[in-house]
Amino acid sequence: MPDVPPFLGRAIAAHRTLMMVRLDLITIVVDDYDDAIAFFTGALGFDLVEDSPSLTNDGRPKRWVVVRPPGAETGVLLARADGPHQAAVVGNQAAGRVGFFLRVEDFDAAHARMTAAGVEFVSPPRTEPYGRLAVFLDLAGNRWDLLGPA
Repeated sequence: MPDVPPFLGRAIAAHRTLMMVRLDLITIVVDDYDDAIAFFTGALGFDLVEDSPSLTNDGRPKRWVVVRPPGAETGVLLARADGPHQAAVVGNQAAGRVGFFLRVEDFDAAHARMTAAGVEFVSPPRTEPYGRLAVFLDLAGNRWDLLGPA
């Protein structure tokens, strides 16, 4: 290996061991499991992959709820807020920025379906160099980009 700083050499070596890694789940903190399931499966058309009873680290009941877009590998873990610290991030997980990106093949059809389902779009559709785009809010108020081909 050429002369590189030690941290970079370790990062390169670590990268080689991560070749088969994939992002499996992201978490969205929600107020209510059933409302979140209804939004993601109904308004966004996601599949409900799992809804199983579980326990918190200190033994209280919770649910393990995973949804994902049809055909996708990465899913969304819908986690009910547990306590005031978690409740404070519901709807503001990316500090008001767009934090989630939903790419679709047919932008106009997805936008029309989502609008008919009551999804709130906070920007009209527009075309950017990377494709069609409209910003929408999930049931809690987190900002998402709906993205499609140009």
